[in-house]
Amino acid sequence: MTSQLQKDSLELLKQLISIPSFSKEEDKTADVIEQFLQQRNVKTRRKLNNVWAYNKHFDASKPTLLLNSHHDTVKPNTGYTRDPYEAKVEDGKLYGLGSNDAGGCLVSLIATFLYYYEQQELSYNLCLAATAEEEISGNNGLEHVLPELGELEFAIVGEPTQMNLAIAERGLLVLDCMVHGKAGHAAREEGDNAIYKALKDIDWFRNYRFSKVSEMFGPLKMSVTIINAGSQHNVVPATCTFTVDVRVTDAYTNEEVLKIIRTNVDCEVKPRSVRLKPSSIDKAHPIVQSGIALGRTTYGSPTTSDQALLSIPSLKVGPGDSARSHMADEYIYTNEIEEGIALYIEMLKPVINGK
Repeated sequence: MTSQLQKDSLELLKQLISIPSFSKEEDKTADVIEQFLQQRNVKTRRKLNNVWAYNKHFDASKPTLLLNSHHDTVKPNTGYTRDPYEAKVEDGKLYGLGSNDAGGCLVSLIATFLYYYEQQELSYNLCLAATAEEEISGNNGLEHVLPELGELEFAIVGEPTQMNLAIAERGLLVLDCMVHGKAGHAAREEGDNAIYKALKDIDWFRNYRFSKVSEMFGPLKMSVTIINAGSQHNVVPATCTFTVDVRVTDAYTNEEVLKIIRTNVDCEVKPRSVRLKPSSIDKAHPIVQSGIALGRTTYGSPTTSDQALLSIPSLKVGPGDSARSHMADEYIYTNEIEEGIALYIEMLKPVINGK
């Protein structure tokens, strides 16, 4: 059965690669995923460009495990020397946009779901969700359908990790800050220079150290990345705005970090969003221990994924290499997909009692 799943998964991935599926434009790949599952007698549900399904013998009295990955892609960069939509295998590599991020993960999770789909003795229900808009952290992807999925116990999020176990992921806060001064003529030393007032807060962002340090990531990191003030050389600026990139670790929630910042600075602080949360799963969790027993290593992921939208324990793991994501002439090795399917299935066996 596994060899047929591997073959079918490769063909599905080739089909997905051949269809442009930029974020917000994933309707055609959603159609393909729906058809693939329905052809295998799986009842699917769909909302916008998100497709999900449950195992055949779903039992509401049992906890549910989410298997999630995305089918949107970024746009191909100008460095491509190949047709990004030509799914071609050369020297064991399947080339094509979205092959590595995250098509290989998605089709491997679909294969895993199908492997367990008809089994009756599972201790967990399985919910497979192929979702949209991950690449832009959009509102109409996983976040849009989470309320529809029901109560979830924990999740496996498919992203290219070389099948190693990302047991923590940084969250992200982007802060728009504004300092108010008073305009005046520079030659007469009039006004209250907003740039000078901003320097104090910028210096705080540069030097402040949060008391709690993540075991996985170390200190929380804040960086002032954009600053803007002034209109002409002889006018003291009345306002100064700057942007701060905050990479939140699993030692804090986004809300806790925001409260500490506002307590310490004088500027107005407006977060663009607090929805991209830091996430983690206990190293002692059975799914993590199962992966370790199969020779996989644990680490903390510096990149953000749909894992940031989940408030349940979640493990990020999948075939492919994060370093290839968004690169020109993107590819994944076909044997990485084969290994990914096998490892997903074996990782789940001791956790959900599959056979």
